Amino acid sequence: MKPLIFLILLAFLLPLPIWAKPTKPNVLFIAIDDLNDWVGFLDGHPQAVTPHMDALAKRGRNFINAHCAVPVCSASRTSVMSGVAPTTHGSYELGPTYEDLPALKDVPTIQRYFKDHGYTTLSGGKVLHHNFKGRLAGDIERSLGRKRSPRPRKPMSRPANWSGAWDWGAYPGQDAEMADIQLAHRAAKTLREDFDKPFFMSVGFFRPHVPLFVPPKWFDKYEAAKITLPKNPESDLDDLPKNFLGINNYAVAPTHAEVVGSGSQRSLTHAYLASVSFVDHCVGIVVDALNSSPHANNTLVVLWSDHGWHLGEKQHWAKRTLWEESTRVPLLIAGPGVQPGKPCKEPASLLDLYPTLAELCQLPKPPHLEGLSLVPQLRDPSKPRKQPAITSSYFGNHSIRTRDWRLIVYRDGAKELYDHRTDSDEFHNLAKDPAHQAVIRELSQWLPEKAASEFKARSERAPNE
Repeated sequence: MKPLIFLILLAFLLPLPIWAKPTKPNVLFIAIDDLNDWVGFLDGHPQAVTPHMDALAKRGRNFINAHCAVPVCSASRTSVMSGVAPTTHGSYELGPTYEDLPALKDVPTIQRYFKDHGYTTLSGGKVLHHNFKGRLAGDIERSLGRKRSPRPRKPMSRPANWSGAWDWGAYPGQDAEMADIQLAHRAAKTLREDFDKPFFMSVGFFRPHVPLFVPPKWFDKYEAAKITLPKNPESDLDDLPKNFLGINNYAVAPTHAEVVGSGSQRSLTHAYLASVSFVDHCVGIVVDALNSSPHANNTLVVLWSDHGWHLGEKQHWAKRTLWEESTRVPLLIAGPGVQPGKPCKEPASLLDLYPTLAELCQLPKPPHLEGLSLVPQLRDPSKPRKQPAITSSYFGNHSIRTRDWRLIVYRDGAKELYDHRTDSDEFHNLAKDPAHQAVIRELSQWLPEKAASEFKARSERAPNE
């Protein structure tokens, strides 16, 4: 057979032309607001009903020891989208936008980086806290939109002196009225389209963020009287440094005494669980659409939450602490190149998402990234990782989380130390135990040495600043 005829025949027999380059994988990037470990795949609450996220966890790698870089919405999301830690960019609280921060002036968002490397970028819902606007507007080529959820005509269930953000109840009547459902269906419809380039689709769901409104059907999944409440010994705070409340006072959130005193703990817990099951359904709509689309076999799915959430644990509500309930987040990665298997117990940080996706999508690693690629743990969940997950809350306060330990060091030097092998609830502060001083010294080596001072947007500054 002549060489030319042989090559022609071979070209017809191969599924792709022999000169074609491998197609880069798409990315479906799902962010969920205020979702803690109350999901089936993390066993954070024994009654949590989350079948869709649980199914996704079985398909990929479940990072069961994943943590945010800072436990508050805007600063966490800024860190994720930039790949830069708060101790570098200086945002530790609500306030400055991505484009406000001088340290991020020349740092592309992950969406911009993928766009610059040949990806179509789409986004809808809450991805960046302040959305993609100003100089970031061009990072997204196509908006999926997200309308606001309907507001009740009168407050639902809250004491008169609480913030309106802390309303909760069975509202509205139908799923179709919820903005998250509308977003899920728009994303699902888009996923069924053909694309001439690989895509990076960001989808940000708002629930279970307060106010905790979801339709009655989601409340009906739980019997209020039988809901398990978190363990909360009265003595839990007795062994903490005196100043620990300095970073935990959150004017909008109720105190634990207010919640218990008003008799609201069970109904608030019920509303949170209902909201978690609702957002699980939204995730299911999107993932099911992907599975039935032309992109099913060539799309990486990443699911994450911006930070955790307290529902009375350690006598605290909401976020902003350096305890497990605030820092720990769901983190799932599934898709091509990710072999399903055992969960990963090694520490992971949300800062790791940017370098991980760059590597999985065969893009050059940007030089500014401060996280580590999780590809070694995607290949082998038992692969040791030396670097811990570091979380900062307000300037000068840090948590170091390894596979077995959490060390918290406050700005004034006060400490907390917890052994997660025997104390997953962090009830016993070992910081003053002489037997554990070597552990403290070892973990302290990871404390940020030159943390950036807190940057405040001009609108936040006092007149003399």
